[in-house]
Amino acid sequence: MLQLKNVSYKVKDELGEKEILKDINLTLDERFVAFTGPNGGGKSTLAKIVAGILQPTSGKIYLDGEDITNLSVTERAQRGISYAFQQPVRFKGLTVRDLINIAAGKTTKVSDACAYLSEVGLCARDYLDREVNASLSGGELKRIEIATILARSTKLSIFDEPEAGIDLWSFGNLIKVFEKMHEKTKGNILIISHQERILNIADTIVVIADGRIDSVGKKEDVLPKLLGSDACRVLTAKL
Repeated sequence: MLQLKNVSYKVKDELGEKEILKDINLTLDERFVAFTGPNGGGKSTLAKIVAGILQPTSGKIYLDGEDITNLSVTERAQRGISYAFQQPVRFKGLTVRDLINIAAGKTTKVSDACAYLSEVGLCARDYLDREVNASLSGGELKRIEIATILARSTKLSIFDEPEAGIDLWSFGNLIKVFEKMHEKTKGNILIISHQERILNIADTIVVIADGRIDSVGKKEDVLPKLLGSDACRVLTAKL
């Protein structure tokens, strides 16, 4: 279970102090949770705070009852939190096989590494020994990053717009990956997305706008209202 209590986040700029997140209170324990809302509303910032990439200005974060507010990103990873960036990082000198081994915390069998890559629609023979560098496209990097999350098998997996850059790979396959991930780990999956097809698999949808929780509830309650609003027509314009 993930709990956020009175979480706020401020940054300083040339105009002074800017509040990005404003007193967020949220309790999540569902299988699939989706964060959505207008660009710049604070979705990615909140997810990065959960993962430990950013530290909140104030408030508390709990994972399964443990206060993880002051834990580093490494310590949170050790507690079972994974984070997949919207724009995956390139690692010159590391191969795809290296990344999978690091994610798994052990030297994986070739058959297992191949299985992770196959799950995300990549031919393992073509990728295992490739460097994670500029030779890979954004879509390839995105799939490889998802494969590393599969290898980690964590209790909370966070994906920032996982559909970005995978135009040639069907949404159906992406959704199957999430479903298999949950079956394997029994953990929670938090997805940041604008896409109706992603939102439609969520058990709970959290709408974040202007640094605040605009609404939160079951998909059946939130999604129809979201799709009926002018804001959502803009939100889902990429569909």
